Amino acid sequence: MANLGPGFDVLALAVDLYVEVDVEPARRLSVRTVGEGADLPADAGHLAARVAIDVAGHDGLAITVHSEVPVARGLGSSAALAVAAAAAAGSKDPLGVAARVEGHPENAAASVVGGLVAATMVKGAVRAVRLPFDTGLGLVAVVPERPLATARARQVLPQRVSRTDATFNLGRMALLLAGLADRAVLVKEATEDRLHQDFRIPLFPEAPHLLGEIVSAGALASCWSGAGPTLLGLCEGGDADRVRAGMERALDEHGVAGQVRVLRPDLDGLVVEG
Repeated sequence: MANLGPGFDVLALAVDLYVEVDVEPARRLSVRTVGEGADLPADAGHLAARVAIDVAGHDGLAITVHSEVPVARGLGSSAALAVAAAAAAGSKDPLGVAARVEGHPENAAASVVGGLVAATMVKGAVRAVRLPFDTGLGLVAVVPERPLATARARQVLPQRVSRTDATFNLGRMALLLAGLADRAVLVKEATEDRLHQDFRIPLFPEAPHLLGEIVSAGALASCWSGAGPTLLGLCEGGDADRVRAGMERALDEHGVAGQVRVLRPDLDGLVVEG
């Protein structure tokens, strides 16, 4: 989950939705996908194939992907897949590979490092820092069935922002980081944003109402997850099931098809086996 409101293209949080990739030598390229994204073309254009071929330097690979991350929902599926494919193909720097493929590093950094991270490019390389996160926070994700491609979500953003809006976001991000480290000081205003969320409302018109209802259902704060359309509620851990139930009712009332999931932070990040 990236952005988390005001942390546009900088903050991300790893959660317990996983991607597993296995890469083995083969006479010719084969791609097999299971789970989320299984309907995507299983050929050389598949992201896992493109990354693995780039790392290995050839296409004599048998690639198997098993993913739990819904595609094009703002949950970092591409970054997680790129990290896993790069690592499975033997890259010594899966974060660098994934960030190069993705174009922005925060989701890839969360997939590698785990937990709450801040990530940016410094002198041409990814600099990722693990930040304090209060594990007493609960995470409730409202995941609409409708997809929203990141490229489309970026097209609606302005090329320039005012100093006032930039300062607003810096202040809100400071509040957010304090609240994520200690839920006792997390306020709903901490996830306010002027760089991306409001501009994306035409792509998901129900979002403002649903964000408000997440808080009404008991969350401390709410925001878009990544480029959307998934919405995230941050709540007391013991309130997560109540918030989930409230948002299931809200989806029905607004006629939005989708699911509501209680997630947990993943603090381990990338795991390479074998």
